[in-house]
Amino acid sequence: MEQLDPARPWGKGLIQDAKRTIFTHFVKEMTNFNQRTVAVSLLMFITVIAPTLTFGAIYGSSTEFHIGAVETIIATAWTGVFSSLFSGMPMCIVGSTGPVLIMTSVIYDLSKDIGVPFPQFYAWVSVCWMFVYTTVTAFFDLTRYVKLATRFTDDIFALLIVSIFILNAVGSPFRPVGLLRYFDPAKIVHVELKEEVGAPEEYSYVKTALLSILIGFAMTGTIFAVRSLKTCPFLCSQKVRDSFHDFAVTIAVIVWSSVKHLGFPSIETEQLKVPDAFEPTTYACCTANCTTYWPDDCPDATAPFGTRSWFAKMLDLDGHENAIFIAAGPAILSFLLFYLDNGITWHLIYSPQNNLKHGDSYNWDLFLNGLCNLINGILGLPWLVASTVPCMVHINKLAEKDMDGKVLNVQETRLTYLFSHLLVGLSLLFLPAMKQIPMPVLLGVFLFMGLSSLGGIDFWKRVLMFFQQPSLYAKTPATKYMKASRIHMYTVMQIIFFCGVFVVQNIKAIAIAFPFMTLMCIPGRLWLLPKFFEGWELMLLDGEAEEIEEWIEKKERIVNELGMEEEEDKDGV
Repeated sequence: MEQLDPARPWGKGLIQDAKRTIFTHFVKEMTNFNQRTVAVSLLMFITVIAPTLTFGAIYGSSTEFHIGAVETIIATAWTGVFSSLFSGMPMCIVGSTGPVLIMTSVIYDLSKDIGVPFPQFYAWVSVCWMFVYTTVTAFFDLTRYVKLATRFTDDIFALLIVSIFILNAVGSPFRPVGLLRYFDPAKIVHVELKEEVGAPEEYSYVKTALLSILIGFAMTGTIFAVRSLKTCPFLCSQKVRDSFHDFAVTIAVIVWSSVKHLGFPSIETEQLKVPDAFEPTTYACCTANCTTYWPDDCPDATAPFGTRSWFAKMLDLDGHENAIFIAAGPAILSFLLFYLDNGITWHLIYSPQNNLKHGDSYNWDLFLNGLCNLINGILGLPWLVASTVPCMVHINKLAEKDMDGKVLNVQETRLTYLFSHLLVGLSLLFLPAMKQIPMPVLLGVFLFMGLSSLGGIDFWKRVLMFFQQPSLYAKTPATKYMKASRIHMYTVMQIIFFCGVFVVQNIKAIAIAFPFMTLMCIPGRLWLLPKFFEGWELMLLDGEAEEIEEWIEKKERIVNELGMEEEEDKDGV
């Protein structure tokens, strides 16, 4: 377990973080341009834009299009550009994440329950409370405590994120999203598509569901197949095979969007909802205050008044001024989610094994993240945090590794972050083209992101060990020096913690508390697990690579010394 550095309260940690990172390395990180910069920038654009569109579509379903694809693109573009220039850890890419999506959905449901317009309530959560919490935390150097998290907590959180990706893609039993949900005839999209057809009797929700499932799962399979070309003997050179691997998502999106429009033009499928022009996604409004929506809430109106303003009217609370103070509650839990989502991702990326030299800046980057999300809250844009999967892709593509996969050095640059998110912003010029992307295609991307991330989670690998032949377990320090029953016992305890977080997250009545449940994994690992396991066992299961190597060297040295003593005793006899 990592030892904490001395506390640096009263803004000292905030200032020292900025001095150690951005003020020391900014010029070098902005001028180390090379061919790899171009390649990685394009790859990161593809890596970021696909989930951005997918999250935008799911935000739309979860918030009745108060937040949609346009808002998600704008937030990702401007926050990414800002962070690339001013953050202290430019290896970490901000983006939409599953836990933040769930938290936003919970806040949306709460705003409806208390009768307050969502944009105003969302803005108060962001401005008056959550930004204050992040600033106070950074000012008093409280971010240092997230470094107490070990892989026990990191893996639980990572598997939670992956489960959100997979369930939202395949079909969540808790929310009306996912491919299998198209078989529900009451799904709102079937009503909308039936109206678009013009002849309702000709519309078949079964055909729509079958085609959607075909496209979604085929989309995922195509991405995996194209990416596998990297290690195949075909095509003319490794450079070409690498290009197919890097642009697999883009190729698959083009292929299956074309299959839908050219092969099945008569079967309607859900499309990505984006406005024709640069304007909020929200339903057309009945009145100027945009608290009712055309045509559902004002059927007598022949045309909508317009769309919502970009800025939330924070004082227009429909007579529920107490909502300002009610917002403090969900803001605390949202802040805990920011703290964990950012902190665990930073902890993973800036671990010693990645060999980064420019230092971390937890306090400075948390303050900046709170500031960016304050602005996003006012504008009705989604909150963004460090996104684990893009961060891993980013650092892996900028790293030089030896034959064993050990990181030798990393090109620590801001340019790839900056260029990729400028391209995300430029994508707003192609809104009409985005409307042609079928929603099942994006759900296929979501499923790919979830499945492709499973292999890197030690927790998941140990779950699979329950079903494997013991003699064929992967060779790791834990499997070499520990009994299988002890490893399984550790995995069972991790499953219990994971299930606790998962269940709370998906029960609507208590979902708002799931960030707190995630936080409880840290003290659970620090104080509960040592009652069941020896220190060396926990170190082998979730310790840092360097301390594991040091323990193994010491262990083998002792074994060798004992062996030599036994040989000497035999010789003496």
